[in-house]
Amino acid sequence: MPADLPDASERLRKRAAAELEARLPSHLGRLGWDRVRLAAHQRDRLRELLACAAANSRFHARRLAGIDLDRFEVADLPRLPVMTKAEMMTRFDDVVTDRRVSMRQVQAHLDASKTRASLLLDEFVCLASGGSSGVRGVFVQTAGSYMDFMASFISPAVARNGVGGTGPGGLVAAVVAAGSPIHSSALAAVTVNDPVRLVPVPATLPLGEITERLNALRPPVLIGYPTMLALLAAQQRAGRLRIAPAAISASSEQLTDQDRAAISAAFGVPVTDQFASTEGLSGHSDPGGQVLTFATDMCIVELVTADHRPVPLGTPADKVLVTNLHNLTQPLIRYELTDRFVRHPDDSAGRLRAAVDGRADSVFWYGGIAVHPITFYSVLEDVAAITEFQVRQRRRGVIIDVVADGDLDKPALRDAVRRGLTRCGLEWPEVAIRAVTSIERHAETGKVLRFLPSQA
Repeated sequence: MPADLPDASERLRKRAAAELEARLPSHLGRLGWDRVRLAAHQRDRLRELLACAAANSRFHARRLAGIDLDRFEVADLPRLPVMTKAEMMTRFDDVVTDRRVSMRQVQAHLDASKTRASLLLDEFVCLASGGSSGVRGVFVQTAGSYMDFMASFISPAVARNGVGGTGPGGLVAAVVAAGSPIHSSALAAVTVNDPVRLVPVPATLPLGEITERLNALRPPVLIGYPTMLALLAAQQRAGRLRIAPAAISASSEQLTDQDRAAISAAFGVPVTDQFASTEGLSGHSDPGGQVLTFATDMCIVELVTADHRPVPLGTPADKVLVTNLHNLTQPLIRYELTDRFVRHPDDSAGRLRAAVDGRADSVFWYGGIAVHPITFYSVLEDVAAITEFQVRQRRRGVIIDVVADGDLDKPALRDAVRRGLTRCGLEWPEVAIRAVTSIERHAETGKVLRFLPSQA
């Protein structure tokens, strides 16, 4: 546990600034790489990762036994076993490559760092993820590795907006996301100050206070969870929020067509969709675009079926397997994410391009009948009065909580959802609609989990 948290936080900020300044030019240069350069980089970094994991991780040493790592190619990855979050958390001390790091130490550090960011052993960034979905993940990496991720994440925006030379602190961006620095979005907001200055506005605050802070800040760039940006769009339309951002980015939750349209209309600018996972994978769309280009110089990505077979173009993947090339402290090799991506043709350099189609763990199963979230989106997004909703699975149907800013015809809405469930094959579905004043957000991250499958 850090002895002096304020001093530890200041050391982290200074360390992060130096690391980002050193690494950002390289990542800006990578945006211009061609297919040959990217492929060589992936191969070389993959071999370095595997060699480090085989030599220093008890978990991976057994998995990589007998593999010729000096001749290993990216195309050989399917020969290796898949790594799950459950395995990683259960065997954490065997996974990491630095014997000074243990789950006990990391958890104690996270517990002590919920309000002030600091480094474990004055060297490692510790992050938590996934608490709102019920399966928590803990991730550790060096400060340099984390700022490599941040340099990669902000480089497209830096290149697109030409923010260099905007003055001390760079371009100001308000981040309406997690409030605790044990989560990546909040930690980024307190460590990144140049050339983009990220100002945290915790999504866990009351909506009125968030609105007041943004009115005072008047940020040129607004970044946040799509559900929060949609609420802020309603505040803007009502005249309570009075800002004029030149750019808006949505991140960390699925951006629906309805939320995209509402946000763009309220602020008068197209929304950039961003994907960022604590595991190290990131991607960006063009402003107004729905297809994201992923930083495959940082992570090798496989889009696969439930039994880990590659999916063709245009087919939603059941899982995403990520091999993180920049974190050598906690090797993630073919690590399983439950996000559903729909693959599009790669860009000219061979970078993955895909649309995000929600999460596989948001599908409701009733015996052998699968009900995809689109069943509910197709009904709820057609009701203009609904500003937020949450769907809870029950044994024979669902309970839907809705927040509305106008008249709500609950019987009509209930019947429409019933028809959708019936079309999916569910007989005599039971649907309850409840009008509520707000949807509960995760206490640490401020996220809303739209779909809550039954745990039975």
